[in-house]
Amino acid sequence: MKPGEILRQHNLKRTHCREGILAAVMQSDSALSEHEIREQLGEKFDRTTFYRSFKTLQDSRILHKVVVDNQVVKYALDQMAVTSAQHAHFYCERCDRVQCLEQVQLSTPLLPEGFKSNSADMIIKGLCNHCTRSV
Repeated sequence: MKPGEILRQHNLKRTHCREGILAAVMQSDSALSEHEIREQLGEKFDRTTFYRSFKTLQDSRILHKVVVDNQVVKYALDQMAVTSAQHAHFYCERCDRVQCLEQVQLSTPLLPEGFKSNSADMIIKGLCNHCTRSV
């Protein structure tokens, strides 16, 4: 799926900034930080335009936030924007990469009466396949 198709699917206006953010995230094989995405876009967009576009993509649940800890926050294409499966994430403690593990799907746990879940996150920490080869 292309960035423009994803925006159209979510009834969002196609802008160069939104499409650029989505293209950067879609081309990466791991989740990216805001800084990494901005670096890929270069100086094409001012800070305000970038952050407004970035926030719109998060609010529309096209991008999802992966919080590893209080210092590492990355973003990836939310697979629920394309499919309907929640999945786990893997954080490599050596290279700091965060990868979506789409094959590790999550189910919503049974909650006590009166509780309502909006999302569930699972982060598995360790060494990725690239880093384990170099050990």
